[in-house]
Amino acid sequence: MLRRAIDEQRTMKTPTKEASPPLTESARAVLRTIAEYGSVTRPQLGALLALSKPTMSAAVAELDALRLVAAKGVHKGATGRSAQIYGLGPGAGYVVGVDIGATQVRALAYGLDDERLGASTHPIAAADIAANDRLTGVVDEVMRQVTPKARRHPGPLRAIAVAVPLSISEHRLKDTLAPLQDVLSAMRKRLRAPIILENNVNCAAIAEHRFGAAREADVFAYLQVGVRIGLGLVIGGKLFRGAGGFAGEVGRIPFPWSESEVPTREALEHYLGATAFMARVAAGWPADAGAPPPSARELFELAAAGSETARSWVDRHARDIGRLMAACIGMFDPGRIVLGGGVGQNPMLVGEVSRVVRELTWPSDITVGTLGDDATALGAMRIASQYGLAQLTGDPTTAIVLPTTRQRRS
Repeated sequence: MLRRAIDEQRTMKTPTKEASPPLTESARAVLRTIAEYGSVTRPQLGALLALSKPTMSAAVAELDALRLVAAKGVHKGATGRSAQIYGLGPGAGYVVGVDIGATQVRALAYGLDDERLGASTHPIAAADIAANDRLTGVVDEVMRQVTPKARRHPGPLRAIAVAVPLSISEHRLKDTLAPLQDVLSAMRKRLRAPIILENNVNCAAIAEHRFGAAREADVFAYLQVGVRIGLGLVIGGKLFRGAGGFAGEVGRIPFPWSESEVPTREALEHYLGATAFMARVAAGWPADAGAPPPSARELFELAAAGSETARSWVDRHARDIGRLMAACIGMFDPGRIVLGGGVGQNPMLVGEVSRVVRELTWPSDITVGTLGDDATALGAMRIASQYGLAQLTGDPTTAIVLPTTRQRRS
């Protein structure tokens, strides 16, 4: 079932005509603007779009008749004049972003104008990820929790975007998505909405660009360091996916590499990942320092509390991260690098990482992501939101989408 859906996904790059109401160009422009800026007055819309009053009135009336926009109140200016405020209406609907991570599944429901409607989180273990039936049950439960919250906001579910710790390439989807076949099949069966797929690090980069530490940056890189490592690149304000969709797979950088060592596949990712790092901590932890911390979070807590041993291990890991970052800067010159992930988002790393970068390459703006555990789900939500808006305006989209059950029947 899933393989058939994957074969058909290439036809879904542009939303179907049935999903898009026959809007005039001025109405499309107004809808895009309200979705981008939130509630605005009619004069503000006119100034942003350079539309005449009659054209603006006709566009607003057109969207109001379809319940895509609605009056949200009145703004009184300094001169005493009042102006009607408009926002998205119930017909615009909502979207859901889902993060299937290494330690939890998180879902966020939002309106197309970034209005938060609901959230749900469920922890998972390595055994849950390995067992498809258990992971399917967790994802289903999270969606069951978040969808009723969102339905208080009337309107259709426009799209669901799922962030996964996999490289998403439309050329190799069959093989790539095999581990998630049961999960995606169950979602498609129960939820009658387009399902979009994207790499989790790319999603986090999109979120930091829209809402966080790289807001409105034209070029930047998001480096995730956690259970795994990855790089998300934004160039010209847009996500860069590469020729085949594999851009940012820095775990494939050859490692180790010397006259006496031969690199192996993904050795760098395994070395820098949290599991291998904490194994090194446990092996090298001195007996007189007490029991070694069982997790990276507890290691950082010990370092923050003043443990010199813990701090030395934090700095050691920061130096390794700094070397990887120097390689990324040398290849891409992103200007700004945002650190994220379960380990990378700790501010304690920044000083030593920055020092190593200055030693090895040119200085760059290095900062920590501001969105925490929400970053990946927020980015997935943003992808779904952009797709949902494209459904309404008829704009093209490059999202990788699995067709819904209803669309397969047609």
